[in-house]
Amino acid sequence: MQPLIALFSQTAGMVTLKLRTFGYPAIVLVGLLFSSCAVFHRRAAISGPTPAGAAELKITQSIIPSEKCGRPLHRPMRPTFITIHSTDNTSRSADALHHALAMNKGLRSRHNRTGYLTWHFTVDDHSIYQSLPTNETGEHTDYEGEGNRSSIGIEMCVNRGNNLDITIDRTAQLTARLMRQYKIPLSHVVPHMHWRMIRYSDGRDLGFKKCPRILLDGGGLGPKWSAFMAKVSSYAR
Repeated sequence: MQPLIALFSQTAGMVTLKLRTFGYPAIVLVGLLFSSCAVFHRRAAISGPTPAGAAELKITQSIIPSEKCGRPLHRPMRPTFITIHSTDNTSRSADALHHALAMNKGLRSRHNRTGYLTWHFTVDDHSIYQSLPTNETGEHTDYEGEGNRSSIGIEMCVNRGNNLDITIDRTAQLTARLMRQYKIPLSHVVPHMHWRMIRYSDGRDLGFKKCPRILLDGGGLGPKWSAFMAKVSSYAR
């Protein structure tokens, strides 16, 4: 059986489409609906022209409810950076959907201000899920540093069975659309390792995380990152 998921009204920068059914197990959705952080998924498309050769990007909005789970605090943000991550979770089920469901149930984290991990978009080879409004601070980069306070966080899935080349390409397309939408320059598209991590709870300096691992060469920036940035630049034209 395919449960029906209602797709609701327009939000900033997104255009709501139509009712759609999803072939996910009903027990997962029932559990979600009766949890304290229940949310309905909705499909949307980022506004703006589609670059030549690029498919329209559909985004499923699975926004964490305000003041619940990963959004206990209202922390507005004007995005001026985009931070690129990879999940490091190779479990077959660790796709974009399941990361979105996990954030809606509450991904606990120590040492940061909210007690949860949150980011804005999760991308795999066939879907993109949005979990936070793009004008709200997430907990994905550097605790209370500039990375969290100024950047949209995008996580790329690396689960088994997921085509990484397609995931990277779709991430480049999403990044380019967000750049145009928020007038973010290419120089402000950065890897997670761009930001120094200083823990909120005790001020401990954790240095720079080697992330996104799938776009690093020998733990640093090299040809893979350069190729990704070339893709972003091409789609942003």
